[in-house]
Amino acid sequence: MTTSPPRRRARWFIAGLAALVTATLATAPPAPAVPAGEPHWAALHDGPQQYPSIHIDWDLPITMSDGTVLKANLYRPADANGPVSAPLPTIVNLTPYTKLMSMIAQTALSIPVLSDAVSGVLRDFSLNGTPLEGLTDQTRTLGGGFGQAFAVDPDLIRSGYAQLVVDVRGTGFSQGSWEPWGPKDQADTPEVIAWAAAQPWSNGRVGMTGASYSGINQVQAAAKQPPALQAIVPLVPGNDLEQDMIAPGGGAIGILAPYLLAVNLLKLTPDLVSLALGRFDTQWLADRLRDPMSFLDIAIATLATSSFDTVPPELETVLDPASAIRQAWLGHPDRITARTLVIGGWHDNFANGEPRIYRDIPLPPGQKQLIMGNSYHVSAGFDMRGRDGEPPRIDVLQRAWFDRWLKDIDNGIDRYGPVTLWQQGGGWTTAPEFPRPGHTHQRLYLSAAPSGTTATSAHDGSLGPAAPGESRRLTVAPGLASLCSADAAQGTAGILVFTGCGKDARVQELQGLTFTSPPVADTTTLSGPIAVHLNTMHDAADGYWTVTVNDVAPDGRSTTLSTGQLVASLRALDESRSARAANGDYTDPYPIMSIHQRLPTVPGQATQLDLGLAPTDAVLKPGHRLRVDVFASNYPKGLPIRPFLDATELKPQHLWLDPAAPSYVNVPLAGNPGW
Repeated sequence: MTTSPPRRRARWFIAGLAALVTATLATAPPAPAVPAGEPHWAALHDGPQQYPSIHIDWDLPITMSDGTVLKANLYRPADANGPVSAPLPTIVNLTPYTKLMSMIAQTALSIPVLSDAVSGVLRDFSLNGTPLEGLTDQTRTLGGGFGQAFAVDPDLIRSGYAQLVVDVRGTGFSQGSWEPWGPKDQADTPEVIAWAAAQPWSNGRVGMTGASYSGINQVQAAAKQPPALQAIVPLVPGNDLEQDMIAPGGGAIGILAPYLLAVNLLKLTPDLVSLALGRFDTQWLADRLRDPMSFLDIAIATLATSSFDTVPPELETVLDPASAIRQAWLGHPDRITARTLVIGGWHDNFANGEPRIYRDIPLPPGQKQLIMGNSYHVSAGFDMRGRDGEPPRIDVLQRAWFDRWLKDIDNGIDRYGPVTLWQQGGGWTTAPEFPRPGHTHQRLYLSAAPSGTTATSAHDGSLGPAAPGESRRLTVAPGLASLCSADAAQGTAGILVFTGCGKDARVQELQGLTFTSPPVADTTTLSGPIAVHLNTMHDAADGYWTVTVNDVAPDGRSTTLSTGQLVASLRALDESRSARAANGDYTDPYPIMSIHQRLPTVPGQATQLDLGLAPTDAVLKPGHRLRVDVFASNYPKGLPIRPFLDATELKPQHLWLDPAAPSYVNVPLAGNPGW
């Protein structure tokens, strides 16, 4: 099948739509200047391509070593004579969301005139200053190249690449049982890469693309070092999946069950074309009947299991760090040799892992790069439009990356960045590494003394470099104010769009304890992971704590910069994976997520907790303050597995501020705050 000739830009149509939008809505001001990349990257990607058309081979069978057959769609450039015969660099994307969805997205991106016009308008669409300001992040995503990286980029193919989109084992039209990021799932990817590299339409040089699940798949595959794999562009990928997203700190993320249900429903869609042609895959049907709802039994068990004595084996497996599935969920970026461009966001579900992937890859800067925007999971790229002060679009960067490492074109992409960060509270910046040089972890103590701010929390405390002079017990109770929070937006992958929830924490703070510093005198920056040490007391055999670090503006707006959570009985730490400062304080504590190593709390007895917060990069401008918020719940982002939740009895929890055993945040600072 060959698509229509290349799209021509309809300037009058774009201008008309843009004028309509501009007449009714204001555009956002540009961010501070940052190198936007070589201008010819966008010109090359958006201009006329080498080939006029695309040829698609549908449902190619790829047989794995165990006999399971995966199905793939192959996209190749074409001309008037059909698909080109020359072998080409090949891009691989393995997806659980079905290649049918990729095909629909690719078709939408290929509509002559209309797709360009819509994308152009959405890049500037703005609802800033309205209650639906967060919706702008979603619409701009469609103009920031996310769709092309998630599915198929027609311009990339027409420029001289083959792309193979494969249904993950047990999803789409592929045979087998779905095992999310499990051992069999991971073993398939190197086999697919080897198969693709050996085909006559491939020149043996392979890259990978894709978002979310497909981004994680790239990181996992690259760690296995398949010989043909030379470059990857993981978009919003995870690394240590249990800690990054599945149940950080022991609180299962709220979107997990709906996510599993959605993928399982998609995988039940039959191949109607093969059915009509009389070549329906009966093994596919047998596999679906045998395993119609993969992993949903585990999701249900997290809510239905009433005690630790009745935990079913399938749930116990994911609560055991030594199990095969937990070991498979643990990333190994230190083994990656393929050139890697990581694209993530500070409020992404995988924000904890993305900077760590970059840090651990043993390649020189330039051959590995990191871009962290101000985005949630589904809004990645909304602030990457190639405008003044913004990085190029995701699809533009991806094309430049593959041109450099799969075609050996010296286009300068290896000299970009290497670390390009949206500095929260500021704008886009570049850095030689992350964390930025010159930042030192410093203790700031939690004190019951009033901060003098307009905080409307359960208790307004202060934050500063001196330990409190007197003891005080503060109480915080579970509540549902977290439904309106940045954590709620993160826990729903960024679908929650109301400004007051995602961009101002004051509603959530109504049911929390706040500890606020004096205003900073000079510009002060934060860069790196954050650790919080709490001296707690419980009225039950367990507790559940959430901590956020916020930037408080002079007008009172409280913006969440980073967040972390911990079930108290899961407070045991893995020292081999934790990091400490020279004085022994944790800078990056790593809890052991194991049902067998839980430590129940003793009612009325002090319990020390160390919580790790996701890495971040931020600037406090003069007059702004740093704030630590402490909560006793975090729904819908986190909900402890039922036996842990029942052990808390949903009772109020206490923070014991004791000069002899102080509570503090260990935050990486640079500058002169004047405290």
